[in-house]
Amino acid sequence: METNKLSFEEAYKQLTELVKKMESGEMPLADSVAAYEQGVKLKAYCEQLLKEAELKIETLKISNTGE
Repeated sequence: METNKLSFEEAYKQLTELVKKMESGEMPLADSVAAYEQGVKLKAYCEQLLKEAELKIETLKISNTGE
């Protein structure tokens, strides 16, 4: 799955679903490792999108205040 084509909401939903599955303790070890790897990618992607949104907001604030 390519994370860079997901919206923030889609990526976050997938991440929370992975966490729930992993926390259930019912996944085989190999599946848990793969889920963890995917979770790391999803987390990084979500953080990137949030950082980009924050930068846009800060840019808009600066533009509107004339600073």
